[in-house]
Amino acid sequence: MKHSEVKQQPSSLYLEVCSQNEKLHLPLHTSIALFLLSYCECKSFKVFLVFTKPASSQSLRSQLPEGLDVSDIQSEDLPQLVRGCRLPAVLDETGRLCRAGLAVVLRHIINKTLEADPSRNDVLALLGFKKTCLKACAEVSRWTRLCEIGIPSAVEELLKNPTNQYQQLPLSILTLERRLAEPVKVHNDDKIRRQKLQEQRQNEKYESPEGQRNTPQVSDGLELRAALAKLSVDSVPTLTTRENSEIRKVKTTDLPPLEHVFAEGLYFTLTDVVLLPCIHHYLCSLQAHTARTLHQLPHLLRWYSRVREVPGVLRAAEACGMALSVPQVPTSSLQAPAAEDDPANLLEQEEGQETQLPFVGGPRPTMTKLKENGIEAGFAPHPCPAWTLPWDSLPEAINPTEGKMSNIRAVRKRQQLNNLVAMVTELARPGYTVVDFCSGTGHVGIVLAHTLPECQVILIENKEESLVRAQSRSAELGLKNIGFIQANLDYFTGPFHIGVALHACGIATDMVMEHCIQAGAAFVISPCCYGFIQNAIKFTFPKSKRFQETLTYKEHMILCRFADQTAVQLPPERRLIGKQCMGLVDLDRSWAAETQGYSVRVMTMEPESCSPKNNMLLGRPLHKSKLEVCANQLEALVHN
Repeated sequence: MKHSEVKQQPSSLYLEVCSQNEKLHLPLHTSIALFLLSYCECKSFKVFLVFTKPASSQSLRSQLPEGLDVSDIQSEDLPQLVRGCRLPAVLDETGRLCRAGLAVVLRHIINKTLEADPSRNDVLALLGFKKTCLKACAEVSRWTRLCEIGIPSAVEELLKNPTNQYQQLPLSILTLERRLAEPVKVHNDDKIRRQKLQEQRQNEKYESPEGQRNTPQVSDGLELRAALAKLSVDSVPTLTTRENSEIRKVKTTDLPPLEHVFAEGLYFTLTDVVLLPCIHHYLCSLQAHTARTLHQLPHLLRWYSRVREVPGVLRAAEACGMALSVPQVPTSSLQAPAAEDDPANLLEQEEGQETQLPFVGGPRPTMTKLKENGIEAGFAPHPCPAWTLPWDSLPEAINPTEGKMSNIRAVRKRQQLNNLVAMVTELARPGYTVVDFCSGTGHVGIVLAHTLPECQVILIENKEESLVRAQSRSAELGLKNIGFIQANLDYFTGPFHIGVALHACGIATDMVMEHCIQAGAAFVISPCCYGFIQNAIKFTFPKSKRFQETLTYKEHMILCRFADQTAVQLPPERRLIGKQCMGLVDLDRSWAAETQGYSVRVMTMEPESCSPKNNMLLGRPLHKSKLEVCANQLEALVHN
């Protein structure tokens, strides 16, 4: 009798459908995901189109690639993990790991395609050099934010109101136009730049004294031919001739720059996949309503034309109902734009110029200034300094020694976990949802799930490898009250009662606090990497009114810089100053949270030697949230 294989269920991909004026349409994030599925010819997912009210996808069939397994689903019927995330989202075969957010989902589609067919080098190339294309989260990467959020949002808004929004081009579009106009640096580009110099000198030989070429030249530059050659286009040969010694001796600084071919340089990547549906719909709408403005986007039009030449793009676009025809710029608009219409000028007016603030001097003047205004670092007493988990009786997969770390580091990690778990245990009630932000491989979240079996624990992390490892450890322990979300913080929208984060680096601490405050949840956070703190989209520093009235941004940055100087190898006096700077930065954070209805304590983890970054912020909302009221009612029912 032959052993019959059990067929594994495919991962589920959830894509949003919108309704405007009773008419269904696919938002850009959905169109981008479908385009990538078509380009990769990926069949690894069961696709669900998500509707907010009863409807059918029948009218959208022309935009859905053939061969996809597509079903309709109502938003209230989504699995719990998916319901707590912004779409697009992918739920894995176990139903425990959800990947959410455009860049995360697109990178996962690429990886699943490569799992099914490792020979797809064209798909692998989409991840870019070192496979990091759009890997940095949008909260910290301006480029990811522009491509993943800025441009799709601007185009969506314009498509909703096409008649009155063409007076001025969107800032995000202008940013991309300027980026495409800049020369590019690619890994190991000297060889290509020397080939370009050789071509330029050869072309000069064919020019007459009057500047007229005696023989026809290829209109496409070396950059485009090199880019298409990498995509294995047989009709576009690469240059194989060795440059002469005269070319080889030219200094690198004197070599000609390389022009942009695609969004990130010479090569077609995931960024181009994200931008194509957005720019396609934008250019079509521009041509239909104000074609004269097209002359302000010469580099964007050239990019669009070049993307059409990539093998597989026209096929994939057509399968998604997009006809990629290059817009025609009216002849009357071909003159140079007026100064007030120039994209670079408009961009500078909107965006302004960012300046790097130099660090000069030490922290003492800044600390003295704060003290003179009645502001000094202070630490609340630890409520349970001797509390510890029963490590010797816990399963091996929970112990930090399970990971690859030294015994000394494992002891310190256990001490850190003691502190956070003690605080969460004090706050938690049966039925609570606890979120471990920036969870890594799950040291905090897995201990909490084991310790609090009547609570639901969710681990959120944007690094796939870490979260997959955490899921494996959880499965080994047989935990049923745990879920995993690979996403940036902004893509998690679900309700929760307590947020926790161990060593949230830089502004990650502030993002976690902001997320908890918006949800009305308590928080237990250990900050880290103070030197990485900088102004961000949602908040600026200093954060509290008293600090803002006393310190400049530059002075606050000095505090942050010296807050990182707490390593054990440093002299004791220097470490003490570092600790005081840590306390001041976190005092500013706590006062800002208190203005939003929170009681916050800044304390030191016990023992202090458990980490050079041993501060801990405990925040509670002063008024019970609806979630907490419901949880208390549930607890009363359980006891009755």
